Amino acid sequence: MSNILIIHAHPEPQSLSSALKDLAVAHLRADGHEVKVSDLYAMNWKAVADANDFSAPQDTERLKYIRESKRAFKAGTQTNDIRAEQDKLLWADAVLFSFPLWWYGMPAIMKGWFDRVFANGFGYGVGEHGPERWGDRYGGVNGSLEDVLWPIQHGMLFYPGMEVMQPFAVYGSDRLDPDGWRGVAEKFKDRLSGLFTDAPIPYRTQNGGHYDRDRRLKPGLGDQESGTRIHLVQPGDPEEILFGRVRRLVS
Repeated sequence: MSNILIIHAHPEPQSLSSALKDLAVAHLRADGHEVKVSDLYAMNWKAVADANDFSAPQDTERLKYIRESKRAFKAGTQTNDIRAEQDKLLWADAVLFSFPLWWYGMPAIMKGWFDRVFANGFGYGVGEHGPERWGDRYGGVNGSLEDVLWPIQHGMLFYPGMEVMQPFAVYGSDRLDPDGWRGVAEKFKDRLSGLFTDAPIPYRTQNGGHYDRDRRLKPGLGDQESGTRIHLVQPGDPEEILFGRVRRLVS
């Protein structure tokens, strides 16, 4: 017998997601398992991570969420809802996440569950950090930024019809000193100045002639790249046909 936690996020009890959640509960209990369910909508779960998550913040003038999260976890001053979900996770031998896929991601209420429950010292920032060791979790091996941002840039922005510019990223922002800020500010101003002149990310369009009827890339396209980059127009690719017009994206 095992302890199983289900984190469920759907506003409609009669939805397919909710039906599958109910089926999972019944089936797992019939198999002898202990099951707990965190039904986030039914719980009216607070999705926003903010200063109200800390009953005794150390810095009352400026919220530094990561630092306050670590202090609150160590001091036992997290809010009751956060602590209750952490206790459930520690109880569980397995965790199931039940949710619909909305705009290429989980519903906001479930993302807020991760934002608040996976506190510093609980979900990350655990263990020794040094030159040769970076904690007891998977560390900072996050993959390429373009893959991380793919659901946002390609799914949430390009799909509705926007041209998407390369992201402006600041790495290690929590360790930025005044000199570093000045450098970031200058680079950001350069990016802003090129907002209407810099080339957007050359995503292939669905109806531009590069995909077949099953929306798979035609043979020979994307061979020079891997991952999500196969969906970028590459040098030497054929022209795309858009709404009766021909557009050369990369020459």
